[in-house]
Amino acid sequence: MAGIRGSNTKPELLLRKGLHALGFRYKLHDKTLPGKPDLVFPRYKAVIFANGCFWHCHNCHLFKWPKSRAEFWQKKISGNVARDEQVSQQLKSSGWRVLRVWECALKGKTRIGIETVLSISADWLRGTEAEKDVRGYE
Repeated sequence: MAGIRGSNTKPELLLRKGLHALGFRYKLHDKTLPGKPDLVFPRYKAVIFANGCFWHCHNCHLFKWPKSRAEFWQKKISGNVARDEQVSQQLKSSGWRVLRVWECALKGKTRIGIETVLSISADWLRGTEAEKDVRGYE
């Protein structure tokens, strides 16, 4: 687990480069906000999380419960999910809007592609929707 990145992941870097090219400016991993969001857009009062489907227990083809050390993984991943929900609630109650981009939107057989993800993300940033998830085709 020591080799698992918490920031600067491939999906996060794709989002950062793409949104920057579209003219969006952001802060990275703002420690003053709950959950240290991957991208923070103060101008839009919005944050984006680039979530890995395994680590955040997304109901898609990229997530499967590990067979070994099942109790450990159940506790670990369930804790991540509970923390994600708490962080989202804290951000929303502070007036922040929350977008979650799931790994399956950018990878695997259900991916929708980076151009579509960037388009959805840019539209969401310009809009007023409080919370949204971007995921792969179901």
